[in-house]
Amino acid sequence: MGIAPQACGNAEIVLAEVLNNVVEHAYADHGRGVIEIEIERRRDVLDVHVRDDGRPMPRGEIPLGRPHDLDVPPHALPEGGFGWLLVRELTETLEYHRSANRNELHFCLALTATNRIN
Repeated sequence: MGIAPQACGNAEIVLAEVLNNVVEHAYADHGRGVIEIEIERRRDVLDVHVRDDGRPMPRGEIPLGRPHDLDVPPHALPEGGFGWLLVRELTETLEYHRSANRNELHFCLALTATNRIN
């Protein structure tokens, strides 16, 4: 598709985080389920829709994600909690809605992106 390596890396990170959350949280009680992924290139962005039939997001909204204090001894480093922060940092748009017992997450990834995480 002619996508720059940095943009491919960003897409891999976002998709891995999103899909991990679907498996780990939306389908936590089911053990299995269907995940639909639709990706379309539109000029300088990838337009991505991820749909599942799992549990809704908490409070019906995308978690904020929060930075953690990483200036701690190795044994005190937090486990998890970085995913939604990464997703928010690497996407241009990020939307969630629930309709007819289905989750739909829509986001756009810039194809001309440089690493936006500081």
